[in-house]
Amino acid sequence: MPESDDRDLHLPSTNSLHQPHLVRSLGLMDVVMVGIAGMIGGSIFVLTGSAIGLAGTAVIIVFILNAIITTFTAMGYAELGSAMPEAGGGYLWIRQGLPRPNAFISGWLAWFAHIVAGSLYAVGFGSFMSSLLDMMNITSTALFSFIHIDKLVAVLSIIAFMYINIRGASETGKAGTIVTIIQLGTIFLLIVGGIWSISNNPQHWEINFSDFMPMGIAGIIAAMGLTFIAFEGYEIIVQTGEEIKNPKRNIPRAIFISLAIVVVMYCLVALVTIGATYISDTTPSWKFIGDNGELGIMKAANTFIPYGSFIVLIGGLVSTLAALNATTFSSARVALAMGRHYNLPHRLSSIHIKNKTPHVATIISCIVMTIMAYMLPLNQIAIAAGVIFLLLFTQVNVAVITIRRMYGDKLDYGYKTPLFPVIPIIGIFLNLGLAVYLLITEPLSWGITALWVLVGFVLYRMYTFKKEIEHYAPIITSQGDLTRKDFRILLPYTPENPDRLIRYAIKFAQENDGEINVLRVITVPAQTPLSAGVAFSETARKSFGPLEKIIDEESIMNHYLVRISHDPTEAILATITEQKIDLLITDFETLRRNKKLQTLSTCNIIAIKTTGGDNLLFTANKKEENIIQNNNLITTKNLVILYDERHQSEIIPDIIKWLGKNSLFKIIILHINTNTDEIQNDSLLGQTKNYEDISIIKYLEDFEYSSFEISNIYLSKETEINSEKISDLILSALNTLQPDLIVTNTNIGKFNFLTNLHLQILLNQLSCPIIITKDFAIPVVHGAKLWLSTLFKYRLLK
Repeated sequence: MPESDDRDLHLPSTNSLHQPHLVRSLGLMDVVMVGIAGMIGGSIFVLTGSAIGLAGTAVIIVFILNAIITTFTAMGYAELGSAMPEAGGGYLWIRQGLPRPNAFISGWLAWFAHIVAGSLYAVGFGSFMSSLLDMMNITSTALFSFIHIDKLVAVLSIIAFMYINIRGASETGKAGTIVTIIQLGTIFLLIVGGIWSISNNPQHWEINFSDFMPMGIAGIIAAMGLTFIAFEGYEIIVQTGEEIKNPKRNIPRAIFISLAIVVVMYCLVALVTIGATYISDTTPSWKFIGDNGELGIMKAANTFIPYGSFIVLIGGLVSTLAALNATTFSSARVALAMGRHYNLPHRLSSIHIKNKTPHVATIISCIVMTIMAYMLPLNQIAIAAGVIFLLLFTQVNVAVITIRRMYGDKLDYGYKTPLFPVIPIIGIFLNLGLAVYLLITEPLSWGITALWVLVGFVLYRMYTFKKEIEHYAPIITSQGDLTRKDFRILLPYTPENPDRLIRYAIKFAQENDGEINVLRVITVPAQTPLSAGVAFSETARKSFGPLEKIIDEESIMNHYLVRISHDPTEAILATITEQKIDLLITDFETLRRNKKLQTLSTCNIIAIKTTGGDNLLFTANKKEENIIQNNNLITTKNLVILYDERHQSEIIPDIIKWLGKNSLFKIIILHINTNTDEIQNDSLLGQTKNYEDISIIKYLEDFEYSSFEISNIYLSKETEINSEKISDLILSALNTLQPDLIVTNTNIGKFNFLTNLHLQILLNQLSCPIIITKDFAIPVVHGAKLWLSTLFKYRLLK
């Protein structure tokens, strides 16, 4: 027996099932106002001037293009917000649709970005207030020798909205609605004044718009990068998921209504400000506004409307207050969601018994916001917020794809993104493109983002992950060798046939000098505390006996784990991450039915479809099964490898190496040829034209394995998109080759054995064991890689 490492049970405390919850008290109008407040903020008066300086009169095109770009991501938010309306928004969906630690990192980044945005709005409000006091000839340089009035006002504004947000979502919505209506009123006044000035002086319009794109395409792109982040209000809207009435209907509506209003507001403010401002016949208005940068709109307003600067100043004051209210609300909901899932201290998930608000999360978020507003150089930190939101939006677009594929029609959607998955894929590329643009123009933004990610990752590995696992899938017993191997295999225990897959695990462990980890999950009903599963721990421990005997006979290092969980898949995923598993070995049908495991696993997977004939893999006697004549190996078993060059697997060479050493199979490569322009008709078992270009052949030659053959299936373009025809061709080829064992990747051409019905029927028609490999790949990345390989005729991956 190996040395034992027995661990005692450490279960989290079970909270009462009757915890207070958030209440649905917000109507459509309330949430629309929250979205408008978050998107307009003070940016409409501050960023617009700078954007005009970069793009000139073409700034209107800038806002329209940004609206089009952001709509791709907004549709994803509308879809998931209607189907999964919970506090947390993007963090929650990434948790559902992407593997660890994406959820924690995205939540960590989102919380930081919302807090930074709130700090900026508070400081902006303080600055506007300071300017207002200066305009009124009231000294505002310092209240005391060490406290500046702008900083004091910023802190007081954060405290005020913290109180309002703690009092209740209804109070928050009412306050936000009132402030946003006043905000829209000042903008409307500016627009009306501008239109009145233009109607009285039409010649100014002709002068100012005589050169429509003075800075060219480069100026438009630069202005887009500057102003894009102003349209991220839908991230705030979805944070109301648990507090909005009829979220299935109202969240998509709120997103699109608020986005449409904001785009129109931005375009009209830019249009009338440029059109109504007159400096001279030789100085276009866009030049004057751009030269004044952030103060451009304020100074331009003075030229065409009485008290223009005062109106813009009041608008800025109200706008920053509205945005501060929105970001206070949203940052608290992100912290609440992360606390619920133990990604932040669980105390943050507390709901006030009377007010039904996340009071602890609100207080902590506002404390951090206050520190940032008062002490830190926000101008340097804030540039990272744009990168953070772009990365968050990228992950959400990926989650839109994976969640739709994982859950299908099981979710009740109020809105579905059209042209799926084209729209979210476009959103991914657009967001990444803008993020790369910021890397070029503002490299410090990426530096700050990377530093915050690093801090979060360290926190996750040292604290958060352990707390999360202790709550969702705690280990109740563990035994096995104290020392560990670098290569680690996980084998989920199946009580019905516990030793069916263990032979495969032993062979892979021997080939890679690895260890075997056997996991048994005790599943507890969702409404029952996990502690109820402890009663079965001793029975579970004893069930490892037969496997332990088999593994010990082979002198393989081993560990045995028993977890309790409401979700057995969550326990497997937790073990993969915690134990740093390299390879999961499971039954094909188990993997096929478990889309969550397919999508969220972070290791390579081997799925076995057995017909009971796999004893030949482990009991073959070399003297009886093989004859050596003149140093040439004559084999009696056929190993057929279904091979598509576009879907290369790092696991298949290991399988060839194992079988080549121990069973002395004759290897037959059945090469699936697709995307070949000269192919007009399907053909079977043709000759290989480019023998040297097949990467697996190179491996066999390096391995000095001489007993192999190559056969081909050539697919026409018509057949390439028809899974039934592909399956029939493969079946015909396999019937000719008479395999004793088949090895394949999950992907063949455009189709997948785990999801395609015709390929699954093909497997059921075969009478030999089948080993199906699935290499770990970040969701969507494999598809992008495949697309690039097709684009460059396979050359990119070689």
